[in-house]
Amino acid sequence: MKETLTCLLVWLSALACPGQDASTLMKALNKKLNTKTYPNIDCIIVKVGDDLIFEAYYNDFSKDSLHDTRSSFKSITSLLAGIAIDQKRFALDDSLGRFFPELKEEGKRNITVRNLLEMRSGLNCEEFYDIGPECESEMWETNDWIAYCLGVKLIRTPGLNWSYNSNEPMLVGEIIARASGMSVMAFAKRYLFEPLGIEDYRWTLSPKGRGMTAGSFYMKPLDMLKIIDLVSNKGTWQGKQLVSKEWIEQSTDCTIDLDFSFTRYARTPNAKYESAYYGFFWYKEHLQYKDIDTEVLFASGNGGQYMMWLPDYDAKVVFTGSNYGNWRGKLPFEILLKYLIPMIEERSDG
Repeated sequence: MKETLTCLLVWLSALACPGQDASTLMKALNKKLNTKTYPNIDCIIVKVGDDLIFEAYYNDFSKDSLHDTRSSFKSITSLLAGIAIDQKRFALDDSLGRFFPELKEEGKRNITVRNLLEMRSGLNCEEFYDIGPECESEMWETNDWIAYCLGVKLIRTPGLNWSYNSNEPMLVGEIIARASGMSVMAFAKRYLFEPLGIEDYRWTLSPKGRGMTAGSFYMKPLDMLKIIDLVSNKGTWQGKQLVSKEWIEQSTDCTIDLDFSFTRYARTPNAKYESAYYGFFWYKEHLQYKDIDTEVLFASGNGGQYMMWLPDYDAKVVFTGSNYGNWRGKLPFEILLKYLIPMIEERSDG
């Protein structure tokens, strides 16, 4: 925990206020992390404005460790789609029939890129509410992941209902590849990762060598911070527009009611919760706890992988974790409400 304690001291010394409340909060959070009340939190990073004010690693992870981003990578796929659309390689209302001539079923051919980005394709996969069928595991067992995704049965009208799954971001990744004439790995490197200075990462590849665009991408938490920084800056990085402001606003204008609250599943006493909303592979939720009343935009991945932006505070927060497959993956929302936001407020008041 030496590196963690160093980061705590850096945080406290950076606060331009008497620091008693912040110190108390930090000690309480550190105790929760040490006693495993908050288990398997692997990293917490907080940036306010241009200032990196907190960076801590736990459980043998370090700043140089590549962490599995799980499904939070879907939000990066949304950025890649936006870049391709900005380049006029395809449009939101283009249908699958344009990109997949091998697809013969008319109903599936009419599914649009928009339907995929909103998780409203109508294909029979569901991985959020434990209703099923959970298609990702079946996909992994096949030799051709794209053929599997295209072969899933169409059970409802595209654009009607939200049904979270990994098939649709896989198809978006393949559309980017086919429309650009390069692999999605090469496209991401040229147009997003290299401009952001992201160099150390690892793709998960299908048996046919296609990049996994639904998750299982390994990167450093500080590079995850660059992603959410880019979004908070409306697509601009160091004076260069990497993805259009219009795409950032459209993709993060989350209006699809999920009937699900991340705050609720964090089990935070006295936190008022409302349903989260979905955009193009991004989430948004209203946070209410004591005097806190704000909104967070975020990417989410199994186990506790989050890239968060809190516009009211100009704060960007990254969590990585190893709470796979259980409710503790939502604990970062309690940490945010009970510790990080109050600390940010203390800093602002100072």
